[in-house]
Amino acid sequence: MSKFNWNKTNFTFNKSGFKAYKLEDKEKLASMVLTTMFGEEKFYGDNTSELVSLAVDLIQRGEGQFVANLAVFARNEMGLRSVSHALCALLAGNEKGKEFVKFAVLGVCKRADDILEILSCYIHLYGKPIANSLKKALAKAMNNFDEYSFGKYNGGKKEVKFIDVLRLTHAKAKNEEQNKIFNAIINDTLKTPYTWETQLSEKGNTKEVWEELIDSGKLGMMALVRNLNNILNSKAGNVDKVLATFENEEAIKKSKILPFRFYSAFLNVEKNPNCSSKVLDALENGIEASVKNIPILKGKTCIAIDVSGSMSWPISSNSQVRCSDIATLLGAMASRICEDSIVMTFDTNIQRHDFSSKNGIIANAKSIPFTGGGTAIGLPIVELLDDKIFVDRIIILSDSEVNRGIDNPIQYCDDKKQNIGKPLSCQQLFELYRNNVNKNVILHGVDLQGYGTTQFRGKNEFLISGWNEKIFDFMHLEEEGFGNLVKVIELYNEVSGNDVDVDAEG
Repeated sequence: MSKFNWNKTNFTFNKSGFKAYKLEDKEKLASMVLTTMFGEEKFYGDNTSELVSLAVDLIQRGEGQFVANLAVFARNEMGLRSVSHALCALLAGNEKGKEFVKFAVLGVCKRADDILEILSCYIHLYGKPIANSLKKALAKAMNNFDEYSFGKYNGGKKEVKFIDVLRLTHAKAKNEEQNKIFNAIINDTLKTPYTWETQLSEKGNTKEVWEELIDSGKLGMMALVRNLNNILNSKAGNVDKVLATFENEEAIKKSKILPFRFYSAFLNVEKNPNCSSKVLDALENGIEASVKNIPILKGKTCIAIDVSGSMSWPISSNSQVRCSDIATLLGAMASRICEDSIVMTFDTNIQRHDFSSKNGIIANAKSIPFTGGGTAIGLPIVELLDDKIFVDRIIILSDSEVNRGIDNPIQYCDDKKQNIGKPLSCQQLFELYRNNVNKNVILHGVDLQGYGTTQFRGKNEFLISGWNEKIFDFMHLEEEGFGNLVKVIELYNEVSGNDVDVDAEG
């Protein structure tokens, strides 16, 4: 069995002070970007400055295309907004990133207010004047939205408004219709848009207003999910239309809503006296729709879910959703797309929580308690070794902040059949399993917090980062030999200026 070769070139210490493998810079940036609400505190502190520093370093080393791809990937595939805005601004602020600004900005600007956020971020980071590359890109993006879109996001106490964008970029309208819109922005004559915010502000939070809003069809998926409690409290008579939307697979796919939003809504409304089984079933169906078209992971899978103390931190200051909630939900989703699975949770101890495939995904996720001990990622592998349980793959959902080792695994033998009477690293335990149970086993480490380290580094061991169902697509790609997450991002080329209902995360 190969040893866990801690040397100065490949190891570091994690946030808990325990040894861990370093990630390559691209891999580290991807893990940070895809697991962040930009600027939000995490259990082990805010890593925003580290993320910015690493992104700038990669740009200056000639990796601007990767950073641009990552920005567009985060926005389009993972539904993350603020961090994608920041990457666009960083590209524009660095000489070696300017050639990639147009690609990044046009790929990230799915909503009109993305333009405002990117410009605001740039000004915050670099001040004025604005880089020409950003001016040109934003000017082009301004031609991709209609009057409704501009009106929807023009109000409020914003530091930067669309009139500022026009003045700073000198944007030229692509046609007469767009010219009228630009003039309306300049003359402050944009029509007041029909949105749930403007209607509630004007008419009040009443049953009649919610019924009108629901009938209008102008409430996006995110607005419906976030306001479900308010809608139920209003006793709107057409709530069935809302529930039908949650069961519309195409609408869910288009919205790019993160699955945990349905879970959060479920937890919010289940105690509402106006809630019924029909409401809860619709939210279950929303989650089910998000995984319905993901191919089955063949064979037997061990799904290991981290419920340690560091997973208790909310993902943002405005959310009650914890990292552990995301882990348990993704674990339940993984169980649904696995041909056969065994489910474990771990902290300082290990516990089995096998799911019935006939249960709902949310019901299975809710059945897992949060225990909050230390983080011993090696325990699931110990469990498999103890009973010689054959699995084709192991999926570990964790923040990777291991701070507990294996005290005395004398029952394990190395490839020379010698007893090992000392603590083993997670990597050594995995290699023991590979040597003694299944030589072809695959490990997917799903990083949920992006602290920049890993416990696994070797053959058939993959690191994935993210909070939505896309992680399962990556597992298929990796197992089919199409490379890892970094390779997927390097080859990513999704650019669209359409104003779609993209989830407003971050």
